[in-house]
Amino acid sequence: MSKGKGRSEAVLRIKYGDEASAEAVMRAISPDNLKAEGISIDASSRGGVLEIRVSCDRGVGSLVATLDDVLSCIGAAEKALGGVA
Repeated sequence: MSKGKGRSEAVLRIKYGDEASAEAVMRAISPDNLKAEGISIDASSRGGVLEIRVSCDRGVGSLVATLDDVLSCIGAAEKALGGVA
């Protein structure tokens, strides 16, 4: 069985009550959108939906760890912003 590390991708979509809330969370986590070798994170918001695309060349385990980090940052941002809508 091969243990090759192909490209893994995931998309998170989180619906907020309004565009301002989605935009605020996106801005709060944007410093985490730094380029790391083998990992790409892109965030956008439209219509009250925050969309985060994560691509990873380091294997599925690294993708899952990155998604966990992103979700933790979103949770902290929502808490800091007073429980956005």
